[in-house]
Amino acid sequence: MNNITLISAEFPVSGMSCATCATTVESTLKSLNGVDSASVNFATRTVQINYNSEVVTPFDFKKAIEAFGYNLIIASDSENSVEIEQNKEIIKLTRNVIGSFALSVPVFIMAMFFHHYSYLNWIMMFLTLSVLLFFGNTFFINAYKQIKHFKVNMDTLVALSTGISFIFSAFNTIYPQLLISKGVEPHVYFESAAIIISFILTGKLLESKSSLKTMSAVKKLIGLQPKTITIIDGEEEREIDLQVAESGMLIKVRPGERIPVDGMLVSGQSFVDESTITGEPIPNEKIKGEKVFAGTVNQSGSFVFEATGVGNDSVLGQIIKAVKQAQGTKAPIQHLADKIAGIFVPIVVAIAILSFTLWILIGGMPYITHAIMSVVTVLVIACPCALGLATPTAIMVGVGKGAENGILVRDATSIENAEKISVVVFDKTGTLTEGKPNVEKIIYDKGCDLPEFLVNVHSVETLSEHPLAKAISKYCDEKNIKILKAENFNNNAGQGVTANVLGELTIVGNLKFFEQNGMVLSEYLINENNKLLKEGFTIVYAGSEKKVKLLFALSDRLNSESINAISELKTLGIKSILLTGDNEQSAKIISEKIGISEFKSQMLPSQKAEYIINLKKAGEVVAMVGDGVNDAQALTEANISMAMGKGSDISIDVADITLATSNPIKVVDAIKLSKYTIKAVKQNLFWAFVYNVVGIPIAAGVLFPFFGYLLNPMIAGAAMALSSVSVITNSLRLRYVKF
Repeated sequence: MNNITLISAEFPVSGMSCATCATTVESTLKSLNGVDSASVNFATRTVQINYNSEVVTPFDFKKAIEAFGYNLIIASDSENSVEIEQNKEIIKLTRNVIGSFALSVPVFIMAMFFHHYSYLNWIMMFLTLSVLLFFGNTFFINAYKQIKHFKVNMDTLVALSTGISFIFSAFNTIYPQLLISKGVEPHVYFESAAIIISFILTGKLLESKSSLKTMSAVKKLIGLQPKTITIIDGEEEREIDLQVAESGMLIKVRPGERIPVDGMLVSGQSFVDESTITGEPIPNEKIKGEKVFAGTVNQSGSFVFEATGVGNDSVLGQIIKAVKQAQGTKAPIQHLADKIAGIFVPIVVAIAILSFTLWILIGGMPYITHAIMSVVTVLVIACPCALGLATPTAIMVGVGKGAENGILVRDATSIENAEKISVVVFDKTGTLTEGKPNVEKIIYDKGCDLPEFLVNVHSVETLSEHPLAKAISKYCDEKNIKILKAENFNNNAGQGVTANVLGELTIVGNLKFFEQNGMVLSEYLINENNKLLKEGFTIVYAGSEKKVKLLFALSDRLNSESINAISELKTLGIKSILLTGDNEQSAKIISEKIGISEFKSQMLPSQKAEYIINLKKAGEVVAMVGDGVNDAQALTEANISMAMGKGSDISIDVADITLATSNPIKVVDAIKLSKYTIKAVKQNLFWAFVYNVVGIPIAAGVLFPFFGYLLNPMIAGAAMALSSVSVITNSLRLRYVKF
């Protein structure tokens, strides 16, 4: 599908009962012409499809999976369509659970306490039949649809187990003489069929309710957006729905109200709580010209702002989109579970048949009851649901927990790989320091006309986006230095900038850049330069006419959490390295202050990338922490890239993990989040595997020769139902972990 624009869309899918169903839906959609990829998230009951809209449509997807008993909901106009469908399913399951138990409990009482009254077998048969036909009919309908296409899933297991149990019991009720003539008592197991349906329906209900909780992070984020907004229309104010908001509108926000969209203040003043975006608890003052962001809370005064980013174009909208996409992706560790789930049900059916055969071969007709019950119990206890839920539920909760704490994970692979990090490489400016350098001193050479030359420098630096250039421009602005037109501006990444001002080539950059251009410092500037370097200043050099004319001495305050972050990484057994384009003395002072033992200074972007490549070759799993723009090359080479930024500077598409604030402790939090999440995934997978490895042999009767014990099908049904719930509950514990 080269050179073809693909559409990416998410659709709710109903009718899936286990991981095998998810595999069937996924493979069916992938086989359609025009579908580039399809990924089913069993935990959220959704499918993400990338497709060519000129070849295939959502209605084709719907038709394809309906043949297997599933339903694709085309409701792209509703953000809450997934939740709506799950709530519908919960209502239906609640009704079926109540109804099935209302009939199953009398059957159970009769079977347990009045089994010697044979005429009650007829009553139990009709009550059980009602449970199967009215409250458990979906198991049989879906199993039939699967069998038609030579597919099997959890519904197949439930239908076979309860169907065999009912048919065997019904036969013994209608025609008991056959077994009696062979010296075998004709037992009935109506209570097993009825209670199994009730337990499994209960498990599905609990599972559906728990699954809704795993999506709480997205619901909270969406809840940060108000339903209506107040716009200024000419001379009057009026309230409109948020959905019709457009860029350019003038919007009024009163004290205590949430800001609905991104924008820029045009009048008024206030303090805004931006903790929902940045995680910082201290409100920020907003005046005319300042940016505000959707989902944040106005604290005090009223103000009017012009909308610049609405819907998905807002920072909050991008975060919601990123969280949804990350929760819908699959971690590499899940592929093993998917493969096993795909062949699980046929293997279970084969084990059930083998169990029946061995019972008959070893025990003969007297063991026919045991043989039937072993088949029923094996089919009931072996459910791939827990296996299918093990990874996605933990990933969903983990990604959501991160979003609530300003840690935005791009996909499930990122959160899995972050757990393996052995080295964290930091850029200096804006990560370990506050990223707001200030000009502290200016040293100029003898014979330099400072006011005139500062005009040239200001004219050049105002065109640069580098933080040091901005600091110099700010200094010049404060000194009321004017700006002239600069021509032939050239940015040399990691070195400096050049431009012509009034016909004079002006150069601003680091010392290496000047040396490459054949420009050296005078003896006076060399002495002053050495003094400044010893004091730990960052030096920016400026010159023209083949001479270095002045030095800017800048300082950047250390981030208050840098020392704590490096200490925490050491505790986790992770090495920290500083790579910076700054001078060696400045890098050394910063490293010593925060406890980093290894650093490299005066590095170009390409050199940073090469350094990371060499670390990887040495067997390290490397995380690179930068600003997402200047360090793009190094971020690309790292195993895990982390971009730091505040508010509008969030560059979600740049890095594997985006930290909503420039607080380096968030790097530690992201790694801890990964460790907690992957630990939960491994726990879930372990218990899902162990449950089946231990449960199936016991259900088949392996303990009977030694202890005379056979697992009751009803207990197997309860255990199967609880296995999925236990996996989801273990995943939900992630919501309460402390970083």
